[in-house]
Amino acid sequence: MNRPASYRWWILGVATLSLVVSNGLAIGGLPPFYRPMREEFLALGVIDRAAAETFVADGANITFLMSGLFSLVGGWLVTRFRLRPMMVAGCLVLGCGTLLLAFSRSAAEFYMARFLMGASLGFIGVAPCIVLVTQWFNHRRGLALGVLLTGTSIGGAVIPLIAAPLIGNYGWRTALIAVSSLIWIVLLSLIILVVREYALANSDASPDTGLNEGVSLSDALRSPVFWAIAACGATCFYPIFATTQQFILYLQTPRIGISAESAALAQSLLFTVGIGGRSLAGYLSDKLGSAIVMACFAGLMFAASLVLLDLNAGNALIFLLPFALGYGGTFVLLQRTTVDTFGRRSAAKILGVLTMIEVIGAAFGGRVTGYLADRNSGDYQTAFYGVTAASACAFAAAVVVFLLLNSKRPSTSESH
Repeated sequence: MNRPASYRWWILGVATLSLVVSNGLAIGGLPPFYRPMREEFLALGVIDRAAAETFVADGANITFLMSGLFSLVGGWLVTRFRLRPMMVAGCLVLGCGTLLLAFSRSAAEFYMARFLMGASLGFIGVAPCIVLVTQWFNHRRGLALGVLLTGTSIGGAVIPLIAAPLIGNYGWRTALIAVSSLIWIVLLSLIILVVREYALANSDASPDTGLNEGVSLSDALRSPVFWAIAACGATCFYPIFATTQQFILYLQTPRIGISAESAALAQSLLFTVGIGGRSLAGYLSDKLGSAIVMACFAGLMFAASLVLLDLNAGNALIFLLPFALGYGGTFVLLQRTTVDTFGRRSAAKILGVLTMIEVIGAAFGGRVTGYLADRNSGDYQTAFYGVTAASACAFAAAVVVFLLLNSKRPSTSESH
């Protein structure tokens, strides 16, 4: 059945909601649950108090690392199966993982739940949603990806607002079951009813729509520009992860002296401004090209990070606001530049590999930041020097991507 061009906006809406719910539940929306989870598991005798923080942190690390690993699996499967059943499967895995977490009574059940929640993102997270949206958008693709990738930040901001009062009134287990209804009732229904792949929904589509243009994964891996993009991704996600997860702790150290309430507001601003950066970068990339805009946003991120060399309560926002704008834009354009450079033929596989590299960079950044803070008795100043250094590397890599793409086109043109 042929569908009108306007149908692509329905696709974009459902794909964005997929990231709001999947990333919001699996990664960004769970922190309000951590404290009551920890206290109950301590009361049950499942964990020792000396290892309580590590227990919670290990769960988050499992989810994050599995999201990268299963992005590789999902990228391989999407070349053999349709996107809609894969996304349905992702919903089922995410829903089961969330319910298992709600009913968990042992460390093994807790870790298995976090494993399933991370694994689900390979089928309903960033990479498959980008593949779906880029099928439907040739014109205004940058704007579409910018809107799509705001879903991650929106989920991280909205899910805690829904969860917090439920936890206070009904306890964390009931709250988690209630929040899981977003998967079972809302998201799963919309995916079944709305999601269609472009070629299947438009049987008379022209063969030059570009769905099969581009290079294979092996060809992409032999291209210097892929590794420049990967280097930008790894070194960009180091400061992104450290700042979104640990900057709130830095602000509350004696060196900075910001209250918990003000630090929470700063954290909210970080996500809110990041949403604006993603939308703006997507719009500008349609006008100016993805590589040059990515270099500019990575440069903004690095320039803001220089404030970290002498951070204090008075200049915290001078760092935070432009950094959030820069990282939000760079995140979107890493994905857009990859698709623009290597085409859509093997986009899922290529994005899966890129996601895994980004996850490794993020995990390394979080580990290094925490280790250096512990080595300095909880003072994060030295630890956040690493954010400045990584941001500089991300900017340099983004410039290399731009120079490579403008001096000599990669081998994609030979395969078209």
